[in-house]
Amino acid sequence: MTVLYRLHYAPDNASLVIRLALEELGVAYETVLVDRRARAQKSPAYLALNPAGLIPVLETPGGAVFETGAILLWLADRHGALAAAPEDPARGTLLKWLFFLSNTLHPAMRMIFYPDQYAGADIDAQARLRTHMQTEAARHLDTLEAAATAHPDLFSGAKPSVLGLYLGPALRWLALYPAGETGWFDLARWPVLQVMAQALETRASAIAAARAEGLGSAPFTAPTPADPPEGAAL
Repeated sequence: MTVLYRLHYAPDNASLVIRLALEELGVAYETVLVDRRARAQKSPAYLALNPAGLIPVLETPGGAVFETGAILLWLADRHGALAAAPEDPARGTLLKWLFFLSNTLHPAMRMIFYPDQYAGADIDAQARLRTHMQTEAARHLDTLEAAATAHPDLFSGAKPSVLGLYLGPALRWLALYPAGETGWFDLARWPVLQVMAQALETRASAIAAARAEGLGSAPFTAPTPADPPEGAAL
């Protein structure tokens, strides 16, 4: 089988979303470990692929694509799956929630996980930012719960679109990271998203991704810290 894609990844990073999509599509791909412990994502070679120095990057026959939401949409459109087609009336709805995930929820999560990058070295300022963004993330999940209730087909875990593939890992990370600072998060508060996550983690794509990255048997609903066979989740 011809390998179409090379996924530059680190375990339990945003590249997990793309791995899920590639597995769902059933296309041939290979992975390239980005060693975060060595800050390989900031190396000249990696920055040539993604000048932002963030994971993931997907190398395609047409060149490198970065930004999680952009890669998802590119794959969906190229393969005619995982997203409403441009002429589908549901396309606008899917796009607005995909962009909500990538432009609103995901940045909030980054501020929770890496408050020093936004608040500087002051520990108290970091704590205030983290607490505030946890409240914001909960509010964003309330919004997504309502959207998933209104558009169950688009947010399905049993037959996932790009929305479910993005949300499943997001729910995992909010439950796990940073260690000792996740008491605010209870997936049961968002029962529609919980059902979506339960269905998603039974998919062959999720089982394969969990095995590859050491994510355990219930990676989205009862997550445990990653124990990857290579690399480290940081």
